[in-house]
Amino acid sequence: MPLPSRVTDLTSFDLLLSVAELGSIGRAAQAHGMSQPSASERLRTLEARVGVTLLERTPRGAKLTTAGQLVAGWAEPVLARAADLDAGITTLRADRQCHLTVAASLTVAEYLLPAWLIALRGVSADTATVLTAGNSAYVADKVLAGKAALGFIESIDVPPGLASRVVAEDELVLVVAPGHPWARRRRVSATRAAATPLVSRESGSGTRQAWEHALLAAGVTSSAEPLLEMSSTTAIKAAATGGIGPAVLSVRAVAADLATRALVRVEVTGLDLHRDLRAVWPAGQTPRGPAADLLTIATRSLTTRADRR
Repeated sequence: MPLPSRVTDLTSFDLLLSVAELGSIGRAAQAHGMSQPSASERLRTLEARVGVTLLERTPRGAKLTTAGQLVAGWAEPVLARAADLDAGITTLRADRQCHLTVAASLTVAEYLLPAWLIALRGVSADTATVLTAGNSAYVADKVLAGKAALGFIESIDVPPGLASRVVAEDELVLVVAPGHPWARRRRVSATRAAATPLVSRESGSGTRQAWEHALLAAGVTSSAEPLLEMSSTTAIKAAATGGIGPAVLSVRAVAADLATRALVRVEVTGLDLHRDLRAVWPAGQTPRGPAADLLTIATRSLTTRADRR
């Protein structure tokens, strides 16, 4: 609702309080960084707006009339609340200009976050972003410990204590070197894939969890131990390209390798390897400032499966 017309100019009420404290319009004007004529004019305008005489002016200074003392007493808590409002706004602005620490799983950190961070610079240019990358379990631990304001994970399950939002969709693919027997058939059953030792991410990786979850959803209840565990997507691609064994990776990570036929995609029949990528933050809290901006940017980039297909 609109403010009453008599109280829209808080500076004049603040000036009135200064006259009461300092005993003259001239000293009050100096305290407010304005000339005495300007201060006198503001106070006369305030008296006209209020409709009563607020000041008794004498050659030795000025003092508040009885009506002026009443108005000053009523204005004082209003001005204090205005100061609180200003302090709160200042805190928000400072919050938007602080460092933003983000933790992200490797797929998000390598293939999605760079574009998101470029967009963030466009809306929050004063924010310095610190990025730390690891597997999804690592990201969750960082956010839960308060060491990252926002995290991005690939895992199917959201750990307790975290709120989440889907920000992108991804697809895992089974890939092999061109000389692998599966490269000719381009197709393998879920049971056969599960029984074959793979070059795999470490335990705690969202990619590994999503693969195991997809197998269970397809009714495959057992799978071979990994042939080799690696914590780097680049290392896994190198091992698969070198013929050490098949690997399961994000399609984003192997797109260039598939295009050059350094790796060959093998369809796993009966298996849905689509997954959601999520932003996470502490449950019960709401991302603010740059973290909220980044979450909005990431969510805006969401591509539905229907669009992708």
